[in-house]
Amino acid sequence: MPVSSKATQEFVPIQEVRDGIVMLKDGTMRAVVLASSLNFSLKSDDERNAIILQFQDFLNSLDFYVQISVQSRRLDIRPYLALLEERYKEQMNDLMKIQTREYIDFIKKFTETTNIMTKSFFVVVPYDPALINVKGGVSGVGIDLFKRKSASETKQLQQASFEENRTQLEQRVSVVEQGLSRCGIRVVRLGTEEVIELFYKIFNPGDTEKPIKTN
Repeated sequence: MPVSSKATQEFVPIQEVRDGIVMLKDGTMRAVVLASSLNFSLKSDDERNAIILQFQDFLNSLDFYVQISVQSRRLDIRPYLALLEERYKEQMNDLMKIQTREYIDFIKKFTETTNIMTKSFFVVVPYDPALINVKGGVSGVGIDLFKRKSASETKQLQQASFEENRTQLEQRVSVVEQGLSRCGIRVVRLGTEEVIELFYKIFNPGDTEKPIKTN
């Protein structure tokens, strides 16, 4: 018996991605922050201790939970090889052409025999609105439930609720970004396209895509 695509989509808890914010089917919201890594082996003992204490202070300062996700994926070397092929075609010097071709062949053989992995670090910041209208996903504060609303009025209320909840979520994101920055970690808030690409890779691990662009 064939499985419908609708049944598969039921396992995905995402309702939509709006303005870089993940809207889940239960009415809660998520923002995703990409964080850089730190090489402890290059730090002195005093620097390591300072980073650990600063990170401890950051965690203790949070009054909401966060999720830290680490993804390891095989590096897609194809864009680099395509760039080298272009340089090879443009090269006028015969010696340089030979060396470029040898370098391309070396890179191909090396990546075929060795798994070169990249790690990405993400911090997921949640927000759960205090009051949610079960039917429309709109906050019930200040809404007359016994008065029928027009489609335009309902849309305005939904947008106003979204903006209010987004403000609360962005305040949490700001706290996380400032706390990680004090630890020496660079952070970048993912936009709509980056979030969609991130979840596409999660649900399609077999596909090889280009790295996430943050600039």
